[in-house]
Amino acid sequence: MSISRFALLMVVFIDIMGQGLMYPLISSILFDTNRDFLPHSMSEASREVRYGIVIGLFFGAWFFGAAFISKLSDYIGRKYGILICLTGTLAGYLLTILSLMTSSFLLLVIGRLVAGFTAGNQPIAQAAIVDMANGPEEKTRYMGQMAAAAAAGLMGGPIIVGLLGSEVVLGDFASLELPAYFAAVVVLINILLIQFYFTETLKQRRRIDFGLSEVFLTLLRVAKHPIVARVGCVFFFAVLGLNCFFIFLDDYVATRFSFGTFSSSAILVVAGGAMAFGSTVLIGPVLARYSQIRTVTVTVAIMTVFVALFIVNPFPALSYLLVIPILCAFSITYPTLLLMFSETVDATEQGWVMGVAIALFTLGSGSISLVGGVTMAANPNLPFLIGIGAFAVALALIATVWRSGLVTKLDPKNQPA
Repeated sequence: MSISRFALLMVVFIDIMGQGLMYPLISSILFDTNRDFLPHSMSEASREVRYGIVIGLFFGAWFFGAAFISKLSDYIGRKYGILICLTGTLAGYLLTILSLMTSSFLLLVIGRLVAGFTAGNQPIAQAAIVDMANGPEEKTRYMGQMAAAAAAGLMGGPIIVGLLGSEVVLGDFASLELPAYFAAVVVLINILLIQFYFTETLKQRRRIDFGLSEVFLTLLRVAKHPIVARVGCVFFFAVLGLNCFFIFLDDYVATRFSFGTFSSSAILVVAGGAMAFGSTVLIGPVLARYSQIRTVTVTVAIMTVFVALFIVNPFPALSYLLVIPILCAFSITYPTLLLMFSETVDATEQGWVMGVAIALFTLGSGSISLVGGVTMAANPNLPFLIGIGAFAVALALIATVWRSGLVTKLDPKNQPA
């Protein structure tokens, strides 16, 4: 593997690492009544609402940033777009560290807003890797590698928090600032790799002919691409269903089973391991044998069933096992849908269509984060039930809008499900 492609995969790793790191970190900050970050007398419901605000604003900022910066990369080049995003990510971590040092909720929010707006590096990296691919087989392999990098990030984030932020491991040397410092150093290394080793993949730069209004036009432009719209509607609900589960997984096990920082991080590591296994071992043989439509249908159905089982499970230890099929299935669903997105447009619009994918991802994630913080305070199961409903909508859309030849022609193996 070339250093250039490794640097791009590292971009994806950092993007997902930030989420895997921040969920248990923010959960520890806001829900541990022994810490001084929030008043000790603050109610559980108020803490749930603040958790939803922090996560929701991050995804809201990501929605706007992804729509703008990913489109910008089609004009100024992938390299400059990625460097802009990585610099913002670094600034976000530094602001988070400052918020922890000063116990400032406002700085925590600002740090997440900055990191969110510049989190558009994933679609740019995806577009750059697509640019590198020679033929559909190589593109599929690269999509699997991106999913593996995402899975490694999902494991890496909670491992970092579990090792550096938990007194179980480091004793008195542990602190919540240490994971953020470590992540900042990793981001800085990635900046240097992109600057010195990444060769621009965009063949021709274009004059920038759009402004901030692009933020609002990215999704509206989907109306002119019916095939993108058909893939996008299933993508939105399938990813929304997973995020209803994953965003509140750490909060849920802490509330229902009294998991601490170390245990909460451990269940996210298991989830990341399941994603890594699915994206590296399973996705290739699955897509080689089955059509894209059948693959997405079956994996979404698996997620639906096991999220339902997770809700009714009364045993803390069994939670670790139940996350495996959910995340393993998602590790196949997600890159398959990205592959379908990529095949809906030509090379000149890869940045735009990947931006659409991330915009849909963040729109759903931000919405459920804001709503879920309130629903968790009322009933810890409600976000998961919303997720099951989202999966059901995705399956219904597959059975209806995906029967069109516009979708089935994306893959020769596709047959009406």
